[in-house]
Amino acid sequence: MTSDINEWYRGRKVLVTGASGLMGKVLIEKLLYSVPDVGCVYALVRSKRGKTPESRIEDMWKLPLFSRLREEKPHVMKKLIPVTGDICYDNLGIEDQMLNKLYNEVSVVFHFAASLRLEAPLKEGLEMNTRGTLRVIEMARRMKNLTAFVHLSTAFCYPDYERMAEKVHDPPHNPHEVLRAAQWLTEDQLNLLAPSIMNMHPNSYLYSKRLAEALVRDAHPKLPACVVRPSIVTPSYKDPIPGWVDNLNGPIGLMVGAGKGVIRSMHCYGHYHCEVIPVDIAINAIIVIAYKIGTQTERSPELPVYNITTGDDRDTTWKQVLDNGKATIRKYPFEGPLWYPDGNIRHNKFIHSLCVFFYHLVPAYLIDFLMLIFGQKRFMVRIQNRISVGLEVLQYFTTREWWFDTNNFKALPKSLNPEDFKLFPMDLTIIKDEPYIESCMIGGKLYCLKEKMENLPKARLQNNILWVLDKLVSVFFYLVIVYWIASYFEPARELLSYVPLVRYLPLVGKVVFPQ
Repeated sequence: MTSDINEWYRGRKVLVTGASGLMGKVLIEKLLYSVPDVGCVYALVRSKRGKTPESRIEDMWKLPLFSRLREEKPHVMKKLIPVTGDICYDNLGIEDQMLNKLYNEVSVVFHFAASLRLEAPLKEGLEMNTRGTLRVIEMARRMKNLTAFVHLSTAFCYPDYERMAEKVHDPPHNPHEVLRAAQWLTEDQLNLLAPSIMNMHPNSYLYSKRLAEALVRDAHPKLPACVVRPSIVTPSYKDPIPGWVDNLNGPIGLMVGAGKGVIRSMHCYGHYHCEVIPVDIAINAIIVIAYKIGTQTERSPELPVYNITTGDDRDTTWKQVLDNGKATIRKYPFEGPLWYPDGNIRHNKFIHSLCVFFYHLVPAYLIDFLMLIFGQKRFMVRIQNRISVGLEVLQYFTTREWWFDTNNFKALPKSLNPEDFKLFPMDLTIIKDEPYIESCMIGGKLYCLKEKMENLPKARLQNNILWVLDKLVSVFFYLVIVYWIASYFEPARELLSYVPLVRYLPLVGKVVFPQ
């Protein structure tokens, strides 16, 4: 049986913005591998750190992500065409000749480009995520053969709704008016107004993404558009390789930070369910969604929206993720950890703050003090400050329960023929927690930290040494606390004197049982 999706994509030319991001790269790999008859993929890439878009695409092609393409279908590389551009400029900063080519040839647009910095200033979020989307929409309107426009949003952009329906709700403000105000206000002025503007939205990312959805809705139905909303994107489940990830955003950053012994505490409600989606499952759904939009006989009056989330299908909790992560890091420890990885989640914000002070800040200042003494560059306080900002942003998602309608997403597999059902799997119920979390941790080790599995014996030795040291330091810490309490509080000394073993404890014994 042939693939209906491959037949529909046959000869079509696709534009991908945000092609160098995690989801952009996985989308390109999946299109070139599983939809081999696609005409070509135009990848919008900007120059970065002195590298041209062409050289960045060449570097991307060398990644392990593209290994099966290099080995099995190396000829498809010629179908990937870099386009120099940036969504921060009018016409995306694309030169006229290439722009006209895109207007005449492209029939499918995947708009992935965005600023993913949750803590970014409001001006940056609006410029990249809202105005950038407006620019891509204006460009798409001029495409003569456009059949599908897929806008990548986020499942969390409606914090004022208890349950997220698969529809675009009215934004709190008119996005065009907000963009006009952002043009003449300085960044400092906008930052001052940001709390009142964003209101219930905890950061500029969610607010700017919500405004962008409204712009896409306004462009529909003249534009064959849809909105896709993945939840927190995690490493790949299976395709093209298990555990693929190339950045430390989201949970994988927390896992690596905890595995390195840098993150020791996080404010999180462990009994809340963990709302994440493997990147390959999300990309499979997005490719199918473009096909569904493109094959519609008539456009629906309401903008199609797909919540690509677990919905009510899975009940994995953050506590289960932590326990599986701890078990994995003991089997596959990271190299050169700062301390033994034994962090935990705290339900109580005050207890968490105490743990941050003792386990994050105090060791950071101690390490930087030692660096200063030995004439080395200080770094630990700066790292911990960045971690604190990142944790503060992420903890909004881990201290709240999220619920989503997923009817449109769940209906996708039912509409596929057996060949496409096999090519583009979207079943989340088959994912087993323990092996998947293990593959995520190994992926972070191999692809983000660039560590080698053959160095595991050395890493395990380091981990065992740090375990002993961690226990010794913990015992000393609690002895000092008890010593201090016993030294200044008579009732405490009286109570401890009834325990004979206290006599043999260092520090405490001499205070409770003076000679």
